[in-house]
Amino acid sequence: MRELLERVAAGDCSPAAAESQLRGYATGEAGRFDAARTTRTGIPEAILADGKTVSETAALALDALDATGHALVTRTDDDIAARIEQAVSDEFSDATVDYDPRARTVTVHATEYEPPDLDATIGIVTAGTSDAAPAGEAAVVAREMGVAVDRVDDVGVAGIHRLFDQLDRIREPDVLIVAAGREGALPTVVAGLVDAPVIALPVSNGYGHAGGGEAALDGMLQSCTPLSVVNIDAGFVAGAQAGLVARAVADARSD
Repeated sequence: MRELLERVAAGDCSPAAAESQLRGYATGEAGRFDAARTTRTGIPEAILADGKTVSETAALALDALDATGHALVTRTDDDIAARIEQAVSDEFSDATVDYDPRARTVTVHATEYEPPDLDATIGIVTAGTSDAAPAGEAAVVAREMGVAVDRVDDVGVAGIHRLFDQLDRIREPDVLIVAAGREGALPTVVAGLVDAPVIALPVSNGYGHAGGGEAALDGMLQSCTPLSVVNIDAGFVAGAQAGLVARAVADARSD
């Protein structure tokens, strides 16, 4: 502890970073950031922008960057992304900010941050272009966990020949996330054709009877081929689950 305090006194360690090491979280004006989540669970702590003000979200992103060297913000928009980028530029001029407007995510990495690198691949398969937002969120989370991501898009069952054209590629990853709306049939079909775990991601792009992703969720839960199912539009959860599977695969390969 004395060495840590000396680093703070010398300006080599911020109070937020020191607190995160001692308590496992960093405290700021907008709340407490769980700085130890990655070490504890293998899943990065994400700052959910929904329900927070723009200022609160930006402040928490700075707390995360100060405590851990990186930040992941989900369910953002253009205004939030711009505020985060300005705040980071003011406080951490060398940090990089990446905004994905389709996935609605912002990732920030400090210059000295060394991201994890796992010897594993996640395949993310979408039925159509409308599934891109939650699938993109899953991809961002997986990459933050250090996993390579291979996207295979627009292979829905309405034109199932498009799936068969990509089948060899889909069979290569160690784990798959398959996103679909409407009746949600694609994950069931894919799970019957591959030997890797499949995580089904229902998407709220349907309409009419049981629209808004409900029919897709029900269909995936009733799948006759073994798969796992996350909640509607839960791209973060799907990416985190796939990342944990990929980490287990990478650990096995390293033994």
